[in-house]
Amino acid sequence: MSDFLTDVKTLRERARQNIEKGPITDSYGADLDRVIRVCNEALATELVCVLRYKRHYYTATGLNAGPVAAEFLQHANEEQQHSDQIALRITQLGGDPDFNPDTLTARSHAEYAASEDLLEMVREDLVAERIAIESYSEIIAWLGTGDPTTRRMFESILEVEEEHANDLLEFLQGMNPP
Repeated sequence: MSDFLTDVKTLRERARQNIEKGPITDSYGADLDRVIRVCNEALATELVCVLRYKRHYYTATGLNAGPVAAEFLQHANEEQQHSDQIALRITQLGGDPDFNPDTLTARSHAEYAASEDLLEMVREDLVAERIAIESYSEIIAWLGTGDPTTRRMFESILEVEEEHANDLLEFLQGMNPP
């Protein structure tokens, strides 16, 4: 038997202490309040992205608009899934997800761009994805082993954000041939 594992009796005793903290045990290694704040910023980022993609979906016009608009809608739906994941994680950590529309854009890492031109929409959405990629990469590194569940959530979201950036880059390259 390994020396580094806690004995069963001690594990059972610890599990009964602070039971009102749910999944947050003595082994939680991150700054809980800061993790909740960072998650609320990510939640705001995802919600702003949902709104921007939805606007772009409904207002995209022009020759190439059909497939690009369909991609905007798919991205909006995936960003909504991300916001749901993050809100759930915030509540699991004992926090309150902040959906306050009055402060949403101030807390978001990405900006809301109400572009009119299809090419500009793609560019602005690509910029927002690149912001999310960089931001979530930093969050993942910062979390390290302190909160592996939140880290894995951000890793899975990051993977989708990278796919979004690639999709948008392909559209951008198709609209702006070299």
